[in-house]
Amino acid sequence: MLDRNTPPVTYSPIDFDFKLPLCQEGKLDNGIPIYSLYGNVEPVLQLDLVFPAGQWYESQNGVAQATASLLKSGTSKYTSFQISDLFEQYGASVKSNAGSDWSTISISCLTKHIGQLLLLLADLITDTVFPQSEIDLYIQNAKQRLSVQLLKSEFVANRKIDEYLFGLQHPYGKYLVAADYDAISQDALTQHLKSHYRSADCKLFLAGSFSEEDIRLINQSFGGSAWNDNEKPTQVSPQIISATEKKYRVHNNAHVVQNEEGAQGSIRIASHFPDKHHTDFTPMIVVNTIFGGYFGSRLMANIREEKGYTYGIHSYMYNHKQCSAYLISTEAGKDVCEAAIKEIYHEMDVLKNEKVQADELDLVKNYLLGTILGDLDGAFQVIHRWKNLILNDFTQERFYKNIEIYKSITAEQIQALANKYYQEDSFYELVVT
Repeated sequence: MLDRNTPPVTYSPIDFDFKLPLCQEGKLDNGIPIYSLYGNVEPVLQLDLVFPAGQWYESQNGVAQATASLLKSGTSKYTSFQISDLFEQYGASVKSNAGSDWSTISISCLTKHIGQLLLLLADLITDTVFPQSEIDLYIQNAKQRLSVQLLKSEFVANRKIDEYLFGLQHPYGKYLVAADYDAISQDALTQHLKSHYRSADCKLFLAGSFSEEDIRLINQSFGGSAWNDNEKPTQVSPQIISATEKKYRVHNNAHVVQNEEGAQGSIRIASHFPDKHHTDFTPMIVVNTIFGGYFGSRLMANIREEKGYTYGIHSYMYNHKQCSAYLISTEAGKDVCEAAIKEIYHEMDVLKNEKVQADELDLVKNYLLGTILGDLDGAFQVIHRWKNLILNDFTQERFYKNIEIYKSITAEQIQALANKYYQEDSFYELVVT
């Protein structure tokens, strides 16, 4: 009988032996790699088609996101309404999105319906015709959203800090204005689709409950021959042309007034940072978590809990593939923005000058490792982790190396990294009110 007077044994995530379930790797007949992970809890599956077709690759501002948003706008056989109706008929969810580097088309559905849905999904990639009426509606809605967002200090701050970091001519630093939407054309969208959503560049990720017959159907729909085989445009490596001065001050030209009557200011403090392949990237995740990477961070404890300047403050590394950056982000009352910035640098100084105590370090290690345990719960979560590894040219060794770093990093290593990267003069500083 269970003795309820005796608590169960508890374990720290540090004591766990982490195992990343292996995914199966294969190829369709035309060479498209397919990464699959079986999980039979429910008769559902998720299929992601990923292309290097994000903002980094677009030849015209806004075309990457417009192409992704308009993939269901109409084919030579179906209108946008008919396409939506067909997917809804089978209870399927189809999403398409373009990020800074990748464009992803994702379908989630009951496994028994995948055969009926694959041909329609293939049509979206190879036969979307981008009706002008749908483009006009997209432009109208996008410009309306932009006009509303430009009234929000946090939206403007996010755009401006990327401009400071990378420059307006860089894919990670540019942003859209109304004229960019007006310039979007049917020809530009078709060219982006045919040149970047190509079988030669596609990667497939499949997770859930599926059979060999389902993989045969996927091969039948996407693997029979090359598709969208336009020649890929030559990619010129862009130069980072950031702002001429590294350091800005609230009272100087980094104070952008967007709304005279606004009650708060959006603070952004950012610096360049090595990409994911640098040896410091993973250890800095631990440093960043202590500093401002989770709800129990030092920035939260000081600026939210103790000072009451903000409802929340966070710091993180950019998730771009080509290059990275480090950002501290918060919204605070206009009258306390400068005080909040001083406290941010104060917390940097503390990390540089004082070693992290063992109990705080153990808490952060358990938090990071516990988050990974949650991410390994179920096929959909595991394939997402594999996708991040594969798209960033990592193997499973990266996963285990990260675990090792999280478990073994020392207070001395954390202090050394803080001194290396928390140099006040290396940060851009911006407040938008």
